[in-house]
Amino acid sequence: MNRCAAIQMVSSPNISSNLIEAERIISEAANAGAKLVALPENFALMGQDEFDKINQKEQDGSGPIQDFLANTAQKYAVWIVAGTIPIADPRDTSKVMAACLIYNDLGERVARYDKIHLFDVHVPGSDEVYRESDTISKGDAPLVIDSPFGKLGIAVCYDLRFPELFRMMQDQGIEILVLPSAFTYKTGAAHWELLLRARAVENLCYVIAPNQGGFHANGRHTFGHSMIIDPWGTVMDCKKTNAGFAVADMDLARLHKTRETFPVLQHRQIVCG
Repeated sequence: MNRCAAIQMVSSPNISSNLIEAERIISEAANAGAKLVALPENFALMGQDEFDKINQKEQDGSGPIQDFLANTAQKYAVWIVAGTIPIADPRDTSKVMAACLIYNDLGERVARYDKIHLFDVHVPGSDEVYRESDTISKGDAPLVIDSPFGKLGIAVCYDLRFPELFRMMQDQGIEILVLPSAFTYKTGAAHWELLLRARAVENLCYVIAPNQGGFHANGRHTFGHSMIIDPWGTVMDCKKTNAGFAVADMDLARLHKTRETFPVLQHRQIVCG
């Protein structure tokens, strides 16, 4: 079995402070035995407005946030799924990519996923309006990678609402789904756990879901409830509010046994209209 941790933060507009806090929680998770840690969306920067990320963007492969991630992964001998950071879009200098970077326990970057679905939404029943597409260029490719923990599929926040993305990942053999997020409090209270457990059950996979969790300097209120879910849809651990982490052991032998005795994935039919 391998122990994993979903890191919960309440990130601010101050990158240095956020990185100090991220390392503190990663060190605690590593001391608890975690070998795979996942940070939430926007872990390094929750700006005062959506355009702050443009001024703080890094070039791909170079910058203080990326240096921090490489050094921290090596220092604590953990794999890090690094939420999202703003990486320059070479095609459009007015926007960034919301990039989730994955580092191995030697501090080497092994993969990058760019958020595909952008949150352009007026949250029902509130005055909250988000237009990520004003500052973010969308990605266009799912990501599934091999790791010592199993086949990892990576998605980010709003991606969670699009089950066809995860079916594509299932076709590539995912065993563990990692979903860094910054869910709003209102939508999180309504749908966060429901959707996470549905993705676990539909794909008979583990889900690691780190989230932002509290009141931010920019006025946002994020839902928290970072959690780890098993392939049967059971919540194994949950960090409800404020900074900290959820931790649990992933048992791939149990996952494969579940898929063998409950072969729903083998029963899929392609229905054409």
